[in-house]
Amino acid sequence: MGVFDFVRNAGAKVGIGKSTDEIDEEAREKEAAAAAAKASIQKINKARVAQQNSDKTAVKRAAAVEERRKNLQKSEGLENYVRMLGLEAEGIDIRYDDGVAYINGTCPSFKAKQQLILAVGNCEGVGSVDEDIEIVRVKQDAPDEEEATLVTVKSGDTLSAIARDHLGDAGRYPEIFEANKPMLKDPDLIFPGQVLRIPGA
Repeated sequence: MGVFDFVRNAGAKVGIGKSTDEIDEEAREKEAAAAAAKASIQKINKARVAQQNSDKTAVKRAAAVEERRKNLQKSEGLENYVRMLGLEAEGIDIRYDDGVAYINGTCPSFKAKQQLILAVGNCEGVGSVDEDIEIVRVKQDAPDEEEATLVTVKSGDTLSAIARDHLGDAGRYPEIFEANKPMLKDPDLIFPGQVLRIPGA
């Protein structure tokens, strides 16, 4: 009996066990596979995040396109409304954007200008009017007209009450009604928040 020494690295070559080189190689292969799997997962996650960001961008773009379409539709609706009222105005261009109506064009008088502004401003969805309306008098000898006072209708107001408060006589309500035609079609149909012209106040 005795002790026999063998070369351990040779064992695998004959199918008995694994050599240290083979064990080290397997460890390197496992580490490489783990690193490749980690890189693959990171790549998939990056792709997923990029896709989510792309989806969000696409949603934002779609929302912006829809908003522009709605603004254009509102602009056309306001222009049609002004034409339907038959207001004295030329070359009127109305652009609606996020609650603001931008009006360009010409009117023959301050009265016509104010009527145009009020007609547009009193439409649903319009929070303010930004105007660049030029007064172009058709008749040069026409008297200069001062702008009328603008009054916002409060809850419970009537044209008679507004006439009493601003013109000193409730019986002068027809003057207010006439000053706000064709926007007003009935002296009893006014609503809170509506802005009216008060002539000669």
